Amino acid sequence: MQLFRHLNWFFRRYWYTYSLALVMLFSVGLINMAIPWMIGRAIDQLLATHQLSNTIHYLYLLALAGVIVYWLRFAWRRLLFGTSYKLGNILRERFYQRLTKQGQAFYSEHSTGDLMARATNDIDAIETAAGEGILSGFDGMLTFVLVMIMMFVFIDWRLAMLALLPFPFMGASFYRLSNLIHHQFKDTLDKFSKLNEQTQQSMVGIRMIKSMGREAIEKNDFDQIAENAALSNYKVEQSDAKFDPIIKLCLGAALLITLLAGGWQIHEGKLTIGQLTSFTLYLAELIWPMFAFGWLMNILQRGNAAMGRLHELLSIPDTIRDSGSECPDNYHIELVDLRFSYPDDEQLSLNHINLDIYENKVLAIAGPTGSGKSTLLKLLMRYWEAPKGQLLIAGQPITRYQLSALRSLFAYVPQDSFLFSTTIAENIRMGRPNASDEQIYEAARVAAIHDDILGFEKGYLTQVGERGVTLSGGQRQRLAIARALISDAPVLMLDDALSAVDVHTEKKIIQHLRKRENQTVIIVSHRLSALEHADEVIVLHHGQISERGSHLSLLNQDGWYAQMATYQQMEQAIGSSQHD
Repeated sequence: MQLFRHLNWFFRRYWYTYSLALVMLFSVGLINMAIPWMIGRAIDQLLATHQLSNTIHYLYLLALAGVIVYWLRFAWRRLLFGTSYKLGNILRERFYQRLTKQGQAFYSEHSTGDLMARATNDIDAIETAAGEGILSGFDGMLTFVLVMIMMFVFIDWRLAMLALLPFPFMGASFYRLSNLIHHQFKDTLDKFSKLNEQTQQSMVGIRMIKSMGREAIEKNDFDQIAENAALSNYKVEQSDAKFDPIIKLCLGAALLITLLAGGWQIHEGKLTIGQLTSFTLYLAELIWPMFAFGWLMNILQRGNAAMGRLHELLSIPDTIRDSGSECPDNYHIELVDLRFSYPDDEQLSLNHINLDIYENKVLAIAGPTGSGKSTLLKLLMRYWEAPKGQLLIAGQPITRYQLSALRSLFAYVPQDSFLFSTTIAENIRMGRPNASDEQIYEAARVAAIHDDILGFEKGYLTQVGERGVTLSGGQRQRLAIARALISDAPVLMLDDALSAVDVHTEKKIIQHLRKRENQTVIIVSHRLSALEHADEVIVLHHGQISERGSHLSLLNQDGWYAQMATYQQMEQAIGSSQHD
């Protein structure tokens, strides 16, 4: 089976736990087989002697067997199911680690909803198969074999042969149903992923949906996806429900054959009433193996479908290989004829970029939308892979450095700042987990958010809500800047991170940043007033450097930078006059 082949490593690791649980299961099976035999002997002895006292010891044995079976069942359930829960934890840890190592290319192809579905429903199905699947398979097969031995060897093999006549029909039906469930359950998992994806998108974009009046449209789309998912689930349950009638029909037919043939044998003196009673009880014991085989087929096919989806994801190689073994000893960044294009895009996003970013200097990057500014920053952090030898730090290709060491060099603040659903203080402290309260306050002051925070009723203990929904855009950006500042990373990168703040607050933040020493700063901004203090300004246009120099030197040229600066000054002057 595909599932057990993929989980072979887990069974080898916990072989002793599974072995002990299976030994207990085997002991329970042996005791269960002894119970019908003792009942049959007690009935025959009672009929022969008509003395109840002669059978009292059988009652004591039955009571003792019941107590032993109870404790053994409790023990193997703890062992077996507890171990399968460990599998679920291990798979989720591996899944999460895989996600953290993947680059932007991976997330461009896989939606959040689908990944969440695989981390929940799929792993739950595998965990169930590793626990209840093992139980159903071993216990069902053990009980079946022991019942066959008791029926064939200790009672009457001819009666046993007759009683088994309906069972081939049941086996063929199980095989067809299990194949059907495999395909149906995979379809169910796929549709659940789509439902998860639609739910996640609707929750994240709820404000946009309301502002555009799309509630009814989105509700109809969601209802349709939910209906498809429910219908797919219904088909699985419909197929699963067919197991019970098949089992009951076959066992009912076997019982009818047993009573007819057994009654005739008693009439002929070839069988005793006690033996027929024992045989009938053993036949009733086959109810569990039949249900177990049906349940086994069901959950194994679910587990196989889930394992296929999970393995498909886990087998995808890392889009960014972490093969480095060194840490940089300085932070001089060089871009040597850098060229880059996104996957499946023939047009170069960056073309012939040659640039030196020296330590403790300020580099400003300007340019129209889509010119490659954000792409350049992401290449520095290896979110995307640059061509070999075109991006150097401390004179070495960035692939020589460990990813964790490389990314610890950068404190990155994107334009769309992400905040976690926790307090303001904890959001800032994520930049340095061991930071003191005073360090948090200082970072907030530099980011010009301290006074805003004190204005909240709970101050730094204010809950920001999911993705910072309770804060304004400018407050979210300044909190993200504070989080980056507290990390004390050697390189601070602001990717248009001041776009949502007013000009006065922007100048205040820039003044604070100019006072920081021993830090390289890279600022990307459409608002050119944020770039005035930079040691060097480059202008990107269609992925190429079209202008470079200081702020003042670029203003004296008749290029894009000077024209944009003039336009923004006029826009600011008009806004000020209207405000007056």
